[in-house]
Amino acid sequence: MNVTGLVLAAGASVRLGEAKQLLPYRGRTLLDATLDLARSCGFGQLLVTLGGAADRVRDRVDLTGCEVVENAAFSTGCGSSISTAVRAVDPGADALVLLLGDQPGVRADDVRRLAATDDTPLAVCRYTDGLGHPFRFGRAVFADLADLHGDKAVWKLLHSGRHPVTELSVDGPVPIDVDTRADYERLLTGETR
Repeated sequence: MNVTGLVLAAGASVRLGEAKQLLPYRGRTLLDATLDLARSCGFGQLLVTLGGAADRVRDRVDLTGCEVVENAAFSTGCGSSISTAVRAVDPGADALVLLLGDQPGVRADDVRRLAATDDTPLAVCRYTDGLGHPFRFGRAVFADLADLHGDKAVWKLLHSGRHPVTELSVDGPVPIDVDTRADYERLLTGETR
């Protein structure tokens, strides 16, 4: 199966007040950690969206093996990054796995299991405390992805009832998604979930 990975890293980090992609994390940047994870998953293609702080990200983050998709409309929400990036997906891709650039605690084994979830239009991780990223979209959902807009767009699609959803059981709580200074501090103290 040919699966494309997509790392969302175009946000302006409004709640945090600085470019979270560039926050120091384990000797590198937060985005480096997520891209290292994504590169280890064996995707046929790896896309990363950039928008806010794009020039600084290009200067400081190792983008080796990634195709950068610029999202000029990044301030309108993550839906614009997904709708922009889906147009760059390899025409031979069977599915797209969506990862957040600020969620380094996701485990590669869980991503690979999710990517291998075939015969389902939409799959999401079911952690012990609820649903969370990453998501997997089969080719049948790509047209819907191209029309996404606003924030929380994938969640709205997930709950729309337009596509059957498979939940992949994952051990532990939803990994930390760095949106605030408190989230980042929890991550730095060793919490990843």
